[in-house]
Amino acid sequence: MINQQEMNSITQVDEFAEILAAARRMQQDWLEHGLNFVHLYVEDVEGDWLETWGDDELSNSLFDAIKEFLVSNDDVAVKIRYRLGDKPLFDLAVNLEECLRISREDEKAFAVRDVLADHFDSYDIDLLDLATSLLDKLL
Repeated sequence: MINQQEMNSITQVDEFAEILAAARRMQQDWLEHGLNFVHLYVEDVEGDWLETWGDDELSNSLFDAIKEFLVSNDDVAVKIRYRLGDKPLFDLAVNLEECLRISREDEKAFAVRDVLADHFDSYDIDLLDLATSLLDKLL
């Protein structure tokens, strides 16, 4: 028991020493290179990372909203689940999220219709109405 605690303490001290050494290297690079030291630690400094900051959180909340809607008792969700049969809702939710990222509003309905047609293995006239209803519920 004591031997295990000593090993845990040694491991924690070693991890702390590595972290401290990395911080010291970063500080030394800052002193040597000034603000340009960022180029040593960040791959895409000149990219659009600042403009796209937080898009992942938005994407996750949209995906979660789609999943919650698909399992709800809403009439549209029930119709979708009925026509989907035994196919997984997760795959449909992933594809629907991609459709909702389309910037042009007039293309979204057709993209959702095509996704529904792929997942339902059928294509009928009512599918565009169902896609439009789904978009109304999700947006």
